[in-house]
Amino acid sequence: MDAVRVALLREVLAGTEWLGATRRFAGALRSSVLPHGGGLLLVGTAESEPWHLAAHLVDEAAWSGTPELAPTLVRHAARPGDPAHLAVGLGRIEAARRGETLLVVAPGAPGAPLLERVHDARRAGATVLALDSGDHDLHAMAHEALAVPPGQDLDLDTVQHLVSAAAGENALPAPRGRSRVRDRLSRLADRLTSPPPARW
Repeated sequence: MDAVRVALLREVLAGTEWLGATRRFAGALRSSVLPHGGGLLLVGTAESEPWHLAAHLVDEAAWSGTPELAPTLVRHAARPGDPAHLAVGLGRIEAARRGETLLVVAPGAPGAPLLERVHDARRAGATVLALDSGDHDLHAMAHEALAVPPGQDLDLDTVQHLVSAAAGENALPAPRGRSRVRDRLSRLADRLTSPPPARW
């Protein structure tokens, strides 16, 4: 989904809870990775790895000049011999420490093995964020969570687009007297006219 489609989607969702919820979650993501610079780990479930979100966060990191947003994709099925950016296995979560952020994306039940690793990462001091369908155990471990239960107007895929776009936005307040609409249009124009980042 490109910047124009995200802007149109935001117009459609104006007045709903989703815009505020996705911006709050994106703000939590941004504020957890920026001050520490420890790294962002992104993991899904064994059945669903968040490739798409990883690619969008890499793009947002490049466009916003915020390299801390570029995640390390942690894979359940990583194998020796995979390309470096695809070879990070679940052991990386066990090695997570204070200053690092772990973002768990779970459209279904995360499963006990993943939950155990998330629990260990939190105990070691990592910040845990959850973007999921409302799993009670995962939410109990997360510092910040955004649930997209089945049957909502939006699906988890669409919410991931909104979160990644909001995470790349400049979080500083607009200068006094400057129109917020003009700021948004200016950012959109900048993103549309800037050269695309290198492909993932």
